[in-house]
Amino acid sequence: MTVRDISLESKHVLMRVDFNVPMADGVVTDDKRIKAALPTIEYVIDQGGSLVLMSHLGRPKGTGFEPAFSLKAASEALAKLLGKPVQMAPDCVGPDVEAIAKALKPGDVLMLENTRFHKGEEKNDLDLARQMAALGDVFVNDAFGSAHRAHASTEGVARFLPAVSGFLMEQELEYLGRATDNPAHPYIAILGGAKVTDKIAVIENLLTQCDTLIIGGGMANTFLAAKGYNMRDSLVEASSVATAKAIMAKAGDRLMLPVDAVAADKFDAAAASQVVDLDKVPAGWRVLDIGPKSIAQFGEALKRAKLVVWNGPMGVFEFPAFAEGTFALARLLATTGATTVIGGGDSASAVKKAGVAKKMTHVSTGGGASLEFLEGRVLPGVAALNDKQ
Repeated sequence: MTVRDISLESKHVLMRVDFNVPMADGVVTDDKRIKAALPTIEYVIDQGGSLVLMSHLGRPKGTGFEPAFSLKAASEALAKLLGKPVQMAPDCVGPDVEAIAKALKPGDVLMLENTRFHKGEEKNDLDLARQMAALGDVFVNDAFGSAHRAHASTEGVARFLPAVSGFLMEQELEYLGRATDNPAHPYIAILGGAKVTDKIAVIENLLTQCDTLIIGGGMANTFLAAKGYNMRDSLVEASSVATAKAIMAKAGDRLMLPVDAVAADKFDAAAASQVVDLDKVPAGWRVLDIGPKSIAQFGEALKRAKLVVWNGPMGVFEFPAFAEGTFALARLLATTGATTVIGGGDSASAVKKAGVAKKMTHVSTGGGASLEFLEGRVLPGVAALNDKQ
């Protein structure tokens, strides 16, 4: 069930959002996640409900208020987007907060303080969850980016209130579900990032469904080492070489790896660089991006796709000299007629920096959550909603 399936008029709506946003000098520097929650927030207000919002921010110690991790700046950013006041609570639970929440009138919005100011949040302490639940009549979870965590504000609170998903959660599950539930074919999955160990489970699950799996980024180095290439000073997980060999044997020609690379003489934005064939990486150099032949080869494969799921960059795209592989792939995806689903985190950042985010079918707001979803794992924050149906 979603928020549209329940009556909200005169109800106090406790809503979990993901306002874990980047900040500098007490100001939100990227409000993408706040904007993503607006459709559900505005719907609750339009339906005559009052709104109590809760979120975590960063990694405070869990011993009480820490100014650097306050959600005050997020509440101010939301107020500007809504064009109306957003009241800021002194905490996320307690008698004072409960009194403020109970006094809300239809259309009012209250932002609770960081849920991680309490150690019980990450422990999914049910007493803390019960105190949170006392602030609302219904619970709406619209924080897909935190749905893979069984915390008090994501899973625990759903045990004490009627619980439904928000529109963002619904959208995330719909589009990511296209990659796991009867996907369209040809289906191409693209995985990048640094470590094979982080993505073994998702690789194995994707290989049961996709037609082609493209691997780039630092993790490709381990596969290339498993093929016998001397990767020199490149990032290679020696402990995962055997695993990479087993995956390649199982995948056969469905697995595509880079055929050339951009190498650097050191890990630095100002490093000297050159395009090299994989068997000619110079001694003392390291691979930091895929090369033009790889881009062309991957591009040919993508032309045939009806569904593409991408999680992880092709290189160290934070360094301009080693960003072309990632950005070129993003531009290629923008020109296909395929359904394009972009995992959160670095992948979302990459398509934004490449200027093509709006041309993607769906850009996820949850990096870790989207990866666990693609592994086929049950997300606790989602399961808690399903259990209520």
